[in-house]
Amino acid sequence: MIVAHEAQSARDAVADAWTGLSGPQDELSTLRLGGRDPALPSVFRVTTAASASIAAATLGAAGLLADRNHEPLREVAVDALHAVVAFRSERHVRLLDGGLGGLWDSLAGDYPTADGWIRLHTNYPHHRAAALRVLDVPAERAAIAAAVAQRSAQELETAVIAAGGVAAALPSRDEWRAHVHGARVAECPLVTLEAGAICPPVALPASERPLAGVRVLDLTRVIAGPVATRFLAAHGADVLRVDAPGFDEIPTIAIDGGFGKHSTALDLRHAEDRDAFERLVSAADVVVHGYRPGALSGLGYSAARLAALRPGLVIGRLSAYGPAGPWALRRGFDSLVQMVSGLAEEGRRAAGETAPVSLPCQALDHASGYLLACGVLIGLRRRQREGRSWRIAVSLARTARWLDDLGRVNAGLDVPEPGAPEVQKYLRVDATPWGRVEHVSCPGAIDGAPPRWEHPPPRTPSHPQNRVPPRWRGPVP
Repeated sequence: MIVAHEAQSARDAVADAWTGLSGPQDELSTLRLGGRDPALPSVFRVTTAASASIAAATLGAAGLLADRNHEPLREVAVDALHAVVAFRSERHVRLLDGGLGGLWDSLAGDYPTADGWIRLHTNYPHHRAAALRVLDVPAERAAIAAAVAQRSAQELETAVIAAGGVAAALPSRDEWRAHVHGARVAECPLVTLEAGAICPPVALPASERPLAGVRVLDLTRVIAGPVATRFLAAHGADVLRVDAPGFDEIPTIAIDGGFGKHSTALDLRHAEDRDAFERLVSAADVVVHGYRPGALSGLGYSAARLAALRPGLVIGRLSAYGPAGPWALRRGFDSLVQMVSGLAEEGRRAAGETAPVSLPCQALDHASGYLLACGVLIGLRRRQREGRSWRIAVSLARTARWLDDLGRVNAGLDVPEPGAPEVQKYLRVDATPWGRVEHVSCPGAIDGAPPRWEHPPPRTPSHPQNRVPPRWRGPVP
């Protein structure tokens, strides 16, 4: 038997997140958690984090449904095995007719330096080009490794970031906690919920689904933000993803994060596209974005401006390193935050390895996505009761701290991987514009209101540039 050591249970972890968002304590009694924990090999309580974050989001959806229907909260159930399979959803996407590439660029990964380790993230062409410029080598892994081995990890990290790339040196857990930004992250709530401009309550009519009729503008990419908005879509939200023209997402990631959504392309640097965007905002209930702190404001769309366009707007914001501190503007991804927060170093030591050892999934991305969805749902509930606009913020770095604080699993690296038959029961096949796709179903269940995606992931923008989708032209609820 593998047991937790000085660890929180999933129920305790849900309660902490729920309390931080001022969720009603009596609603926790409707939560049913099942399945084996741990279910993935790790010294960290990844299964607990998966169950807890998904449970928090599903409780938020059940609460909104109860508020809309003026009924008691229905039972919420989360299966731990389904939760960890969902935390690997991008790994399970499979085009049955073939043709999907991998998740990682061939140059991405961990490299030994003269004094430690560094991770280079090269999945996007501009980030790849920045790393190659700094190293002054051809796009060959052996050449990169030879050049990196001559450099200090911290010096190279600084140089790549200054060149517009993304990289992360490997510190220990204690070094990160003592770091000025690591300490700043620890001061932040796991999920920030702030009241904005005053406006009357916005009542949602009775419905069979928690988010029916709720319009969500999705300005996110990669994993965490799309996980949040994908979850909202599974519970009935009308989600419209907005990309910059020409943005080229990794196909597997685009498919995995696109279920339940429509899409359009707008360039917020152009006047006519800005007009279209403002019409969309004025028709939305929720805007979720993953811009770095200050970036959206720099385009003229601060939280106050967005709320002025749509009184009562709920704004969800995701960042890598949080809203303040010396690293607030730094670009980041899950794998890089695992490095800088000391998770990969502790994994290395626990495994007795030389190289960093990552978590068994992109747990920071997925947990942050579900926690952000929970915050949005609480914001909608507060809007219905109290009015006002609401602002929610989540960061990968704060989620990493939360995972670290959940405790450890004795002999956690000996936990067996879920077997294929176990995984298969959580997979489904749907016809999509990409072809027939096998993918993970939405985790978490509300009695009588199961999650489902009504649309396949779009392959190209569903609506031509500058056009407001017809369903977004009606009166604002």
